[in-house]
Amino acid sequence: MRVVVTGSSGLIGTALVTNLRADGHDVVRLVRRAPGSPDERRWDPPTRDLDPAALTGADAVVHLAGVGVGDKRWTDAHKKAVLDSRVDATSTIATAMAAAADGPRVLISSSAVGFYGDTGEEAVDESAPSGRGFLADVVRQWEAATAPAEQAGVRVVHARTGVVLSADGGALGKVLPLFKLGLGGRLGSGRQWMSWIALPDHIAALRFLLTADGISGPVNSTSPEPVRNRDYTKAIAHAVHRPALAIVPSVALRAALGGFADEGVLVSQRVLPGRLEDAGFTFTYDDVDGALSAIVG
Repeated sequence: MRVVVTGSSGLIGTALVTNLRADGHDVVRLVRRAPGSPDERRWDPPTRDLDPAALTGADAVVHLAGVGVGDKRWTDAHKKAVLDSRVDATSTIATAMAAAADGPRVLISSSAVGFYGDTGEEAVDESAPSGRGFLADVVRQWEAATAPAEQAGVRVVHARTGVVLSADGGALGKVLPLFKLGLGGRLGSGRQWMSWIALPDHIAALRFLLTADGISGPVNSTSPEPVRNRDYTKAIAHAVHRPALAIVPSVALRAALGGFADEGVLVSQRVLPGRLEDAGFTFTYDDVDGALSAIVG
């Protein structure tokens, strides 16, 4: 299989490219600089510039590019960058796929469980409506940007991803050094639900969706066992053999992170992978204790 990947230098993209190549698949990486190797093609999402010829002969595209939501405090400028990077890049990919001769017929487009907003104590699957807030609005526009590909008959999957757990980066990678020093702790009340997935399972889910011909539309890429923040905290501490006695008050999080505190940290999201499970996908790590013990180890 020949797969085009955007966002290939990120945490998920790096793992996916390595995994695909290990199984003998041909990977083409879209980059925003001058290509430095035969497997790279240049594109420029802000100007919607991608030569459809770059996709010729490919079987599928896995689109992962986008500015990190929690990389900076939520200023108006950063929120604009988060939205624009997703809409511009997705529209660029979808338009080029629609125009490509002998182009890919499958698009796995990264999305997020932010679509559902704050679900409180309610467990939701892909049938749930969109929630409220900035992130829910971003996801709606992000997913809508695939329209040109869908209209051209491409099978499009929106992989609504939870918190991806890896020791090498992401949310876990950022806090792991603190936990190893015994300085970790719960965030706010700790009662909020967190929808997570171990990086190996997320890569396996993306691979599964590449060839699941009967699946299109939204698919939640989350563990079947969401966890409360306080229990997630305990699981990290147990994995690194340290206490986790600290409490980061909600007011401090809001002061440090702005709006991201309420929508990205204190939000309660209990999201279930209904469509993956119905399709027969098997999770290697379905409980957070086992996942973190394996990841940290």
